[in-house]
Parts: sequence; structure tokens; C-alpha cells
Amino acid sequence: MTRPSYGQPAFFGGLVMGVLSALPFIKLGNACCCLWVLSGGVVAAYLLQQNQAEPLTPGDGALVGLLAGLIGAVIQVVVSTPISLIIGPMERAMAQRVLDMAGNMPTEMRGAFDRLGPGAGMAWMVAGSVIGLMFWLFIGAIFSTLGGLIGVAIFKKTTPPPGPFAGETGPPA
Repeated sequence: MTRPSYGQPAFFGGLVMGVLSALPFIKLGNACCCLWVLSGGVVAAYLLQQNQAEPLTPGDGALVGLLAGLIGAVIQVVVSTPISLIIGPMERAMAQRVLDMAGNMPTEMRGAFDRLGPGAGMAWMVAGSVIGLMFWLFIGAIFSTLGGLIGVAIFKKTTPPPGPFAGETGPPA
């Protein structure tokens, strides 16, 4: 039995996980049992099984799912950062409108919101990216590994039954 190559299936599974988890509104699919993270592991297991003649083991599925989750975490942060840069000013403008409408807000709370204004954007962006990467590495490692196991269970190839003679497989010729 040859050792499977995990690189390409893990990359494409991570790409599915990372991009879908970073896109606005579409990322809400992760609220449903980490749907996109699980899907990345399932895709990775599917692609790995397509490259193999032999059935995958659960260990193969778990490993390719884990790798897909780790790759997907990096892709998620890389894709979501520019999106946040574009959408961030709009979110801050909406938050400012909410603050303007909330006239009787305590001064301490208003001060906290003011500190998160436009001047603090880049510092919060960097901190958010680092924290987000740690979060997605953790979530990706767990749920994408489960997705890889699920993918092996769904897409596992069956081996033909052994023939009448030792070592023979398939029907007699």
C-alpha cells in the first residue's frame, strides 16, 4: 500500500473552509455546527480518496482533515482581513449612528465606544487577526478533523471480495 499524498487534498479542503468562513453573510453557515469547517474536512477526504485505489483508513481521513483545518484557518484570516478593511468603516459608521440615537447612554459606556473609533482601527485589526487566527486554528483542528472522518465514512471505496484462491481478488477469468 502506498502512502497517500495529503498536500493537495488538504489545501483544497482548507480553501473551501477558509473562503466560505471569511465571506460576509455566507460565513453564518458556521453557526450551524461549524458547517464550512466540517465541509473542508469532508472535501479533503473526498479528494484524498479519489487519488487512492485502496480505501482510506479513518487515520488518513483524520490527518487530511486536520491539515485542511490548519490551512483553512490561515486562508480564513488572509481572506477576511481585506474584507474587514473594506467593511470596517461602514460598521463604524453604523455604530456611530447607534451611539447618536442612544442619547441617554452612560458616559463610561459612550467613552468605551469612542475609544473604538476610527483612530483605533489598525491596532484592533491586528489584534483581531491574531486572535482570529488562534481561534480558527483551534476550531479548524477539531471540526475539520471530524469532517475528514465523516468524509472517509461517506466516500470510502470498497474492496472487492477475495477470490477462491489465496491472494486472488475479483471474479475468476
